Amino acid sequence: MRVISGAAKGRPLKAVPGNNTRPTTDKVKEAIFSMIGPYFDGGAALDLFAGTGGLGIEAWSRGVERVVFVDREKISIDIIRHNVAAAGAERAAEIYRNDAERALKVLAKRSLKFDLVFLDPPYRMTTMDQLMTEMAEKDMLEPDAVVVVEHDAEVDYPEELVSFRQIRQAKYGDTAVTIYEYINNEDSLDRRDSNGDEQ
Repeated sequence: MRVISGAAKGRPLKAVPGNNTRPTTDKVKEAIFSMIGPYFDGGAALDLFAGTGGLGIEAWSRGVERVVFVDREKISIDIIRHNVAAAGAERAAEIYRNDAERALKVLAKRSLKFDLVFLDPPYRMTTMDQLMTEMAEKDMLEPDAVVVVEHDAEVDYPEELVSFRQIRQAKYGDTAVTIYEYINNEDSLDRRDSNGDEQ
């Protein structure tokens, strides 16, 4: 595993020992960033099931200003800390040991908002659409934020969700990547009202 492009290009990253964590392969990671970037001009990212931290670190290397990493396993947190340091991203990173739903509550209380979200949970978890809806309800997403869901290729996420629209889907063997754009419905209504017939 390595950082593929950007400021930390080529830096090696450690994997989490054992079979409980499935790191995103370099091939899939490159495909993800070719679809959503490949580079960024600042902004904040959330790597919610961070594992090794590889996706969040890649986003930082390609220009994202701040990244919050969350994982529930201590061994993953230790690996994320190592990889963040190896990439030179310590000043840009916040790293928390917590489960996803609790983490969202804590981050929402801080009024944090994200431009980019990575959801790469264990494949047995197929409720990322519910977490996305929760993030929208808690006002945690910037307008036009992008959410990347990595999941089992046999699982299909819906094309349309409240506050989101699917913009890409691709399959790589037994892995699928589904990408959504956040649609701020209030903004859409405001635009329609401003173009309407009201005086």
